[in-house]
Amino acid sequence: MGFPRHRPRRLRTTPAMRRLVSQTTLEPRHLVLPMFVADGLDAPRDIESMPGVVQHTRESLRRAAADAVATGIGGLMLFGVPREDDKDATGSAGVDPDGILNRALRDLSRDLGDETVLMADTCLDEFTDHGHCGVVDASGRVDNDLTNRRYVELAVAQANSGAHMVSPSGMMDGQVVAIRDGLDAAGYTDTAILAYAAKFASGFYGPFRDAVGSSLQGDRRTYQQDPGNAREALHEIQLDIDEGADIVMVKPAMSYLDVVRAAADISPVPVAAYQVSGEYSMIAAAGEKGWIDLPTVVLESLAGIRRAGADVVLSYWAVDVARWLS
Repeated sequence: MGFPRHRPRRLRTTPAMRRLVSQTTLEPRHLVLPMFVADGLDAPRDIESMPGVVQHTRESLRRAAADAVATGIGGLMLFGVPREDDKDATGSAGVDPDGILNRALRDLSRDLGDETVLMADTCLDEFTDHGHCGVVDASGRVDNDLTNRRYVELAVAQANSGAHMVSPSGMMDGQVVAIRDGLDAAGYTDTAILAYAAKFASGFYGPFRDAVGSSLQGDRRTYQQDPGNAREALHEIQLDIDEGADIVMVKPAMSYLDVVRAAADISPVPVAAYQVSGEYSMIAAAGEKGWIDLPTVVLESLAGIRRAGADVVLSYWAVDVARWLS
């Protein structure tokens, strides 16, 4: 009987050997923590569909953000949740300097300075009474170009409040170039753009809509992408790169790893991927049931996203993972 000359198991014999030849790294710096801050709360409020995640008050956000940054994660992505009676048809609470998101950005900017990368969700859906990501016309359709003008106002307000990076997530055509031109005209040439370049019309967003108290009526399929369209996703990504995006993102991550890989293959700028609320909640629920070993599966899921080509991963596990890795 012949014996195999090539024995890949030689490089798996010890933890030190496996560490030596590891091909995909996962470090705290690769991770961004999404956080929610809500107006009118006296104490943090649990999000029932996202175990372990809360809507913060401004003060609890400041404490949690400082703790998160101390773990060495790469950045924070901030979402604002206004009072219900502050919502309107055009999302004016998002533009208002005294709106909850802009106040919270100023808080964290003062507290943290340049110790982290402070990112802001540049979208209207949390602030509109209809729950869409843009301004709706008389026929009920989101008006692309009018929405882009609103996004410019949002981005400038967020940059003025201290955001290092604005993050248009509405999937409007031309949103990146509109925001880039608007930021530059306002003097914010150093404010970066993280473009949600390929955001799919996914069923995995359900818990997030609980987290932001979404008022959505209908769906978002006229602007978010068809889940089956990979070539279209690459077209969207290339358009955002051409328009000046500093980072391009694929959302969700785990069901779209082929798109993450394809984006990494063509992109000259960093690629991000968002492990979204539904992906988080499924893993969390299975962990609570004891059906999986939670840390093992979380680390495996994030390594898979990194292996597919993501330079940056947004995950609600970011702080937990940073602590496990340390």
